[in-house]
Amino acid sequence: MNANDILSDLVQRPAQAAEALPELSPEQLNTHLGGHPNSIAWLLWHSGREIDVQLSDLTGQPQQWEEFREQFALGEVGDTVGLGHTPEQAAQVRVEDQQLLVDYLKATLDACAEYVNTLDDADLGEVIDENWTPAVTRGVRLVSVVDDAVQHVAQAAFIAGALV
Repeated sequence: MNANDILSDLVQRPAQAAEALPELSPEQLNTHLGGHPNSIAWLLWHSGREIDVQLSDLTGQPQQWEEFREQFALGEVGDTVGLGHTPEQAAQVRVEDQQLLVDYLKATLDACAEYVNTLDDADLGEVIDENWTPAVTRGVRLVSVVDDAVQHVAQAAFIAGALV
C-alpha cells in the first residue's frame, strides 16, 4: 500500500458515512439542534463546498458546484463555503433533499480521489502554502480537507441520532 492508496481510501470515508445516515425528513435535515446555527443540511452542504473549492484551487479545474448550483437553489449563500457564516446565513442553507446533499458530497470526493490518483510522492510533498508554520504541502492540504469533511459528517450523524 502506498500514500495514494491510503489517501484514496480516506477520501471515500465521508461519503460512506453520509450514505449511512438514516433517512431524514426535510424538517430534520434543516433542524438547528439546540439552537446551533449548523443544521444537518448545512453540515453536508459545507463539507461538499469546502472540498470543492479547495480541490478546484489545487487542480485549476471547475468546481462540481457548477453542476449542482441550480438543483440546490440557494442563491448567493450557496456560492459561499460557509466559513464565517452568521447564524442568519447558515439558516439560509435549507435543503429538503437528503440525496442531493449526499450526491454533491460524493461528487466532490470522487473528484478528489481522481486527483489523488494522479499524484506521486513528489507532488504530495510539494509545498503549496507558505502562509502557515510549518508550510503546507499538497498532501497535508488533502488530509486537512478530508479531515474537515469527516468531522462535519460525524456532526451530522450525531444530530441525526438525536432526532430519530
